[in-house]
Amino acid sequence: MTRHEQLLKALRLHFGFETFKGNQEAIIENLMNGNDTFVLMPTGGGKSMCYQLPSLLMEGTAIVISPLIALMKNQVDAMRNFSEEDGVAHFINSSLSRPEINAVKEDILAGKTKLLYVAPESLNKDENVDFLKQVKISFYAVDEAHCISEWGHDFRPEYRRIHPIVQRIGKAPIIALTATATPKVQHDIQKNLGILKAKVFKSSFNRPNLYYEVRDKTPDLDRDLIKFIRQMEGKSGIIYCLSRKTVEELAETLKVNHITALPYHAGMDSQQRSENQDAFLMEKVQVIVATIAFGMGIDKPDVRFVVHYDIPKSLEGYYQETGRAGRDGGEGKCICFYSPKDIERLRKFQQGKPVAEQEIGNQLLFETMSYAESTICRRKLLLHYFGEEYTEENCGMCDNCRKQYKNIDASDLLSLILETVSQLKEKFKAEHIVDILKGNETADVLSYKHNELENFGSASDTEESTLHAIIRQALIAGYLNKDIESYGDLKMTAEGKKFMRKPTVFKVPIEDTEAEEEMEPQNISNSGAADDVMFSILKDLRRKISKRLDVPPFVIFQDPSLEAMATSYPITMEELQNIPGVGAGKAKRYGAEFLKVIKEYVEENEIIRPEDMRVRTVAKKSSTKISIIQAIDRQVDLDDLALSKGMDMDELLQEIEAIVYSGTKLNIDYFIHEIMESDKEEEIYEYFQNAETDNIHKAMEVLDEDDISEIDVRLVRIKFQSELGN
Repeated sequence: MTRHEQLLKALRLHFGFETFKGNQEAIIENLMNGNDTFVLMPTGGGKSMCYQLPSLLMEGTAIVISPLIALMKNQVDAMRNFSEEDGVAHFINSSLSRPEINAVKEDILAGKTKLLYVAPESLNKDENVDFLKQVKISFYAVDEAHCISEWGHDFRPEYRRIHPIVQRIGKAPIIALTATATPKVQHDIQKNLGILKAKVFKSSFNRPNLYYEVRDKTPDLDRDLIKFIRQMEGKSGIIYCLSRKTVEELAETLKVNHITALPYHAGMDSQQRSENQDAFLMEKVQVIVATIAFGMGIDKPDVRFVVHYDIPKSLEGYYQETGRAGRDGGEGKCICFYSPKDIERLRKFQQGKPVAEQEIGNQLLFETMSYAESTICRRKLLLHYFGEEYTEENCGMCDNCRKQYKNIDASDLLSLILETVSQLKEKFKAEHIVDILKGNETADVLSYKHNELENFGSASDTEESTLHAIIRQALIAGYLNKDIESYGDLKMTAEGKKFMRKPTVFKVPIEDTEAEEEMEPQNISNSGAADDVMFSILKDLRRKISKRLDVPPFVIFQDPSLEAMATSYPITMEELQNIPGVGAGKAKRYGAEFLKVIKEYVEENEIIRPEDMRVRTVAKKSSTKISIIQAIDRQVDLDDLALSKGMDMDELLQEIEAIVYSGTKLNIDYFIHEIMESDKEEEIYEYFQNAETDNIHKAMEVLDEDDISEIDVRLVRIKFQSELGN
C-alpha cells in the first residue's frame, strides 16, 4: 500500500472524510518525513487536520502549543469524539487540578496519548519540561504562530520562548501554523522558531463564501445592528467590540430587544466566561458579544455572521475574526461599522508606548482605515495585504463590488504622487504625501519645510480620500511599495519609475452617486439537503443529544454530514459510515439514534431511497405564509420582515392581505403604532367603517393624500379586516 493510500485509509477511518482539502496531504507527508513545516492556511481551511492525523500515525506524542484554554478543551473534545479512546488527547494548563494533571501524565507514559495540548506558559514550567524529557515526542505543533511576531495582531511575549524550551525537551520536527501572516510576520515566525529552512505551504487567503461590508456608524447604530440580526434569525453570530464596557452594555441592549445574547471578555470570572462560551457553542444563545478575547480557534463551523461594532486595530485581527464565519463553506456575512473617530481613539491608546511600538501600531491602524474607506474590492485589498494577487474584476461578494462605481483617469494625480515620493527620497508615509499635495500645513510638513516644495498644494481641489485611494491602487498595481522596516515609508518600484517617464491611463473607481442603489447581499443557502424536513428533524435530534451529553452540536455531526443524511437516507451502520465526516468512531458513538429516526421517517413517508434510484422529499405547504404569521405573532418589524423575505413592502402587504382575507386573524397594531400617529390611524379606520368598498384608490380619493400614504391605508385596512371580518 502506497503512502497516499495509507493516509486516505487513515483519514477515512479516524475522521470519516474521503479526500484531503487543499495542501493537507502534502503538509502531512512533509511532517511525517521528519521535516520542519510552515503552514499558512485561512480559518476553515483545515489546519488542525495537518497535525491531528499525523499525530495518530506517528510514534510518540505530539505537543501542540496553543494560546487559549478554550481552544484546547474544544479540540480535545473533538479528537475524543473521533476516537473510542478518551486518552487519545489531553491538555495541560492552569484549569487542571494536581490529581487531573497526574492522570494526564499517566496516560501519556502509558502510550495512550497521541496529542497533548499545552499553553506556552505551561510549557515554560520546569516540572513540565522535566516530565516531557521522559516522553517520545513525535513533533511540535505551534498553533496561532502569528503570536510570535510584534507585527502580528496578537503578539505574546511568551511565544518568543518556545524555541529554547523545545531545545531543552528534545529535538523533533516543528510545524508552525497560522491563518493570518503578512510576509513580514511569516519571516518573524520562521526566524524565531529556528525553522528558516522549513518547507512553506501557503494556501489562498480567499474565502469565497464570505461577504464583506463596511457600514458607516450612525447615531442609530444599535437599531441598525438589531435590524441586521433579526434578518439573520436562527443563525449564530459573533459581535466584536473594543471595550469590556461596550460588550456588557450591548449584550444587555440585545437582550431587552428579544435577541438571545451573552457577553464575553477577559475581565469576567473564568467560570462565567466558560459557561457563556459553552452556551453559544451549544446554541442556547444566538449571539455572543465579545472583545477579541473570544473565539481564537473556536471550532464552531456554522457561525453565519461576524459583526465588528468597532473597527479593529489591524487587518490581521479583522481577517482572523471574520474568518470565524462560514467555516463549513456556508453563508458568512462580515459587517464592520466604521467611524474615523474610532481610528483617532485607537491612536490615542498608542500614546505612552515605546516609539517603535507606536509606529507599528499606527501603521497597522492606517492599513485598517484604508480598508474601511476604500472603494476598491474589499477582497482584492485583503488578499493584497497578505501578499496574494486577486485578479477578478468583481468578486460579487463585497459591498464595493455591489455598488455602482465610475472609473476616472487618475494618471495626472498618480504622477504627482510619484514625483513627491521621489522628491522626498522615499522617506515618508502616505499621510505625509497627501498632506503635501493638499497643502496642509501640519507640524511635520512645516518642520521639514515641505511647504516650500513645488508640489505643495498642487492637488488642493482633490478630496483626501481620493488621493489615498490612488495610493492604494498604486500599491496594488505595483507602482509603489511600503517599506515595513521603516513602518510604512512609500518606495518607488521599477514600474513606478517607468510610469513617471512615460505615464499611461490609470483608472480609479469612485462611487457613482447618481447610479441606482446598491444591490442587497445575496443569501447563500445554508442547507444543501435534498429533504429540508429530514434535515430539520436531524438537527433537532443532534441538539437533544448535545444537551444530554453536554457537548456542542457540531461535535456530534457537522451540518454537511446531516445534509448528506437528509439526501441519501442511510438506515444501516455501514451506510452511515459512508456519509462524509462520520467515520467508524462517530458511527458507533452516535449512529444508533440517527439511524432509528431516519428509518422511521423513510417508512412513514414511503421514501424511495437513492439505492432505488429515486429520492422523494416532503413538500412544504404554504411555508412563506406560515413564516409571515409566525413573525407577526412575534411582533417582527414589517420592514425587517420584508427584507428577510427578499420582498419590498408592497409584496409583503399582498401576502398579509391574502392571509387576512382567507380568514386568519393578524394583529399588526405594534407596527402601526410605531409608524403612524393615532389620529391618522383613527381617520383611516373610521373611513372603512363607513365605506361601501375597501378599494384603496377610492379611499385615497376621499382621504388627505398629502398626509396619508397608500401604505398607511393598506395597513389600517388589514387591521380593520382582521378585527371585524375574521
